[in-house]
Amino acid sequence: MRFLLKVNIPVESGNAAAKAGKLGATIQAILADLKPEAVYFTDSDGQRAGFIFLDMQDASQIPAIAEPWFLAFNASIEIHPVMVPDDLARAGGAIEKAVKKYA
Repeated sequence: MRFLLKVNIPVESGNAAAKAGKLGATIQAILADLKPEAVYFTDSDGQRAGFIFLDMQDASQIPAIAEPWFLAFNASIEIHPVMVPDDLARAGGAIEKAVKKYA
């Protein structure tokens, strides 16, 4: 199943990693392990942020996905299931059923 992992790196720990010359290399190492489908970097709430789209087969994978960010950067994360257009198209029947029952 496809998930969005949002990573917020606090300014202090991000700056410390940058000053030590480790910010980019550490991020690249984590991403190499995660093998994401897509990655985008921006800011969020005044912090460095990454939006990482990846496949997760089982909830037991969450620690392997989250811990590198916690340990390397004291980051906060959010994990959300997401859909591509084909997934949404396949969900049409469930949407119609909900409309009939709850609308």
